[in-house]
Amino acid sequence: MPHKQMGLAEWGLLLVLSLLWGGSFLFNGILVKTLPPLTIVTGRVLIAAVALNLIVRATGHAMPRDGKSWAAFFVMGLINNMIPFCLIVWGQTHIASGLASILNATTPLFGVVVAHLLTADEKMTGNRLLGVLVGFAGVAYMIGFDALRDLGTNVLAQLAVLGAALSYSFAGIYGRRFRQMGMAPLLPAAGQVTASSVLMLPIALVADQPWTFAAPSAEAWMALLGLALLSTAVAYVLFFRILATAGATNLMLVTFLIPVSAILLGAAILGEQLQAKHLIGMAMIAIGLAAIDGRVFSRVRRRVA
Repeated sequence: MPHKQMGLAEWGLLLVLSLLWGGSFLFNGILVKTLPPLTIVTGRVLIAAVALNLIVRATGHAMPRDGKSWAAFFVMGLINNMIPFCLIVWGQTHIASGLASILNATTPLFGVVVAHLLTADEKMTGNRLLGVLVGFAGVAYMIGFDALRDLGTNVLAQLAVLGAALSYSFAGIYGRRFRQMGMAPLLPAAGQVTASSVLMLPIALVADQPWTFAAPSAEAWMALLGLALLSTAVAYVLFFRILATAGATNLMLVTFLIPVSAILLGAAILGEQLQAKHLIGMAMIAIGLAAIDGRVFSRVRRRVA
C-alpha cells in the first residue's frame, strides 16, 4: 500500500520534480512561438523515449514484452502524456502562463476526489481537503489574482488546461498498477513515452507536416531538448518513484510546488525580485502541505490536549 505520509526523501524528490516540471512552462513558452502544439508534444515524447530506452539498455534492464504491460503503457501514455500535453500546450497559445499555472494547480483538487472514489487506501479526509484548498489559494495569491481577470475569456483554452489537470489525476491513480506489477520506475517511464510517441508521431506528420517548417533556431532546439530530457525523461522516472512509495494524491501536490520553484528560480538565476505576495503565497502553500501531511497538526493537537 502507498504510504499516507511522505518522508524527507519523498518531499525532496517532489521538490526536484516541481523544478523539472516548472521548467516545462518556460520551454513551452519559447516553443509555441515557432512550432505548432502537436509537433512540440511529439518532439518532447520522442526524444524522451529515445533517451530513456537507451538508459534502460545501459543499466541492464529489459522492457516488458507482454501485451498486458504494453496495454498499460499505452493507456498511461494517453492520459498522462498525449492528452494533457496537447491540452496544455494548446491552452498556452491562448491564455497567459500565470492563469495556466493556477488552473493546472487544480490537479490535487481533482486528485483528492478521484482517489476517494476509485481507491480503498487514499480516501478523502478533512485535513487533506482543507490542505488542498489552502494550497490552491496560496498558488492563486502568489501568482496574483490579476491573472484571474482573464477568467471567462478564451473559455475553451481554460477548459483545456482544466481537462489536462483532470487527466493527470486519473493518470496518478492508474499508474499505481506498475508497482503492483513489480516494475522499477525507469520501465513505466520509458514505456509510457514510447507509447506516446507511437500515438503522436503519425498524427503530427499528417496534421503539421513538420518538414515544411523553417529550421528551428538554436534557442528552440535547446528548449525542446530541455523539455524532452529534463521535464519529461528525468521527471517521469521521479514521477513513478514517488507514486510507488507515496501514493497518487501526495504525488499530485507537485502542482502546488511548481509555481514556487519557478519564482525562486527566477529570483536566483534571473535576479527577479521576490515580492510580499510571493512570500505570503508560499507560506499558505506550506500550511496547506502541512495540513495534508497531518503530522504537524497532530502534534499540535496532542500538545493542546
